[in-house]
Amino acid sequence: MRRKISLFILSVFAISFIAGCGNQTKDMKTDSAIQEKVDEFVEVELTADLSHLSENQKEMIGYLLEISQLMDDIFWKQVYGDKEELFASISDPAVKEFVKINYGPWEMLNNFEPFVEGFGEIPPEVNYYPKDMTKEEFEAFEAEDKTSLYTLVKRDENGDLYTVPYHEAYKEETDKAVELLKKAAALAEDEGFKKYLELRAEALATDEYYESDVAWMEMKTNDIDFVVGPIENYRDALFGYKAAHEAFILIKDQEWSKKLDHFAAFLPQFQKDLPVPAEYKSETPGSDSDLGAYDAVYYAGDCNAGSKTIAINLPNDEKVRLDKGSRKLQLKNSMKAKFDKILVPISDILIDESQRKHIKFDAFFENTMFHEVAHGLGMGSTIDGSQTVREALQSYYTSIEEGKADILGLFIVTKLYEMGELSSGEVMDNFVTFMAGIFRSARFSAASAHGKANMMRFYYFQEKGAFTRNEETGTYKVDFEKMKVAMNELTEKILIIQGDGDFEAAKAWVEADGKIKETLQKDLDRVNAAGIPRDIRFKQGKEVLGLN
Repeated sequence: MRRKISLFILSVFAISFIAGCGNQTKDMKTDSAIQEKVDEFVEVELTADLSHLSENQKEMIGYLLEISQLMDDIFWKQVYGDKEELFASISDPAVKEFVKINYGPWEMLNNFEPFVEGFGEIPPEVNYYPKDMTKEEFEAFEAEDKTSLYTLVKRDENGDLYTVPYHEAYKEETDKAVELLKKAAALAEDEGFKKYLELRAEALATDEYYESDVAWMEMKTNDIDFVVGPIENYRDALFGYKAAHEAFILIKDQEWSKKLDHFAAFLPQFQKDLPVPAEYKSETPGSDSDLGAYDAVYYAGDCNAGSKTIAINLPNDEKVRLDKGSRKLQLKNSMKAKFDKILVPISDILIDESQRKHIKFDAFFENTMFHEVAHGLGMGSTIDGSQTVREALQSYYTSIEEGKADILGLFIVTKLYEMGELSSGEVMDNFVTFMAGIFRSARFSAASAHGKANMMRFYYFQEKGAFTRNEETGTYKVDFEKMKVAMNELTEKILIIQGDGDFEAAKAWVEADGKIKETLQKDLDRVNAAGIPRDIRFKQGKEVLGLN
């Protein structure tokens, strides 16, 4: 599962307003304070070399851009409501820009704190469920599709709950997207991509995604890729059931992808090597998994909100993953921007001077890539076969799953160095860069699944002596051998919680350690004071791509 921002688990009785409440808002903070927050997101032009594409392919991108905007419109409805009403109520340009970055009046990288007056805490149900619905009421609600990724839960005039499929709830946008997907498919020159676009159109119209996910898995030679539809469930903080709409338009780097594809064959071996009892690795990951490198040329909806995704691991459907594996897409241009503009400057402040030589882009690329590979390992269902791990862990699933992917990614990198399959540097590069990556992700706040996972891992490493902190310089130094031991022990802990479907253990761990404590916060404050960007935002579209 692609690694995206999740909502802070807030009280069901939140008193905030979802858009459409009719209140006129006025800017809460000073112009300069909001502008500083906007500036924390350094602007990056999202472009790629399109010279090898045909005229049909370039025309197709125009349709994909239109579809992406429709996904963006649906996402606004899911997590806010009437965006035009919100923008019309704001006079300050900086506030408007910050609302665009956050897709609403709540600051995603600051525990979803409201920054526009008139709004309180963000409700955990956003617009997926009635705002007055209790968890007990939902549990008592008898509807087969109530936990579906692709339904809204509504309340009728009698006060009773009912479900609405996404293709009906967002009919106007969906119908337009279906029509445009068919036009794009007519221009496709790659047969695999053509089949996928046609089946994705059917999927959006029916909310049945299995066949299109399989078709997406089977594409091998396409120059353009398009991830589109309701995919990740991070924004449902009530149960973690409902998917959010998004779109990525990607240009495949064929040369890099060939290099990466070599590693896909090792997935079954990685599963066997996991440091857990046999019953916790009894599933066999699909051997048809695909690793690829891409340049992203457009983000829309969920993936464009707050911090920006630099790698994708899809599909999320456990059945597709067992039948066909998964695809791990590394977004090189976005990744390189974050490495150069954020990770390196952070390392110059928080990593011991003697270990800064180990901060390398290849290590960052590998750690990120194998994070995505790791999502396909372990167990998709509990060892007793009663339910999926996602269902068992509910709202704590995303934090545990992101923690699994992070630590298992490092485990895989270590194995590949031991096998001689990686030789771009040394495994110490990956360990130190991994440590620096914790600080980068921690700045997304502990409100996100990634932030909680980072904190849980940080404090686990601290307890095991995997790093030391120099009190005089405020810098951190990795102890390689202790971190390697901690890596294996943490891997075991997470995989057992998932395999057992141990909700109480997951809850206790996330609530105890999924937060930033005092010393670390002071170190992060030093990073913030240095003016290092928190993340990136995009200048993107036809003009940037030279397609006007």
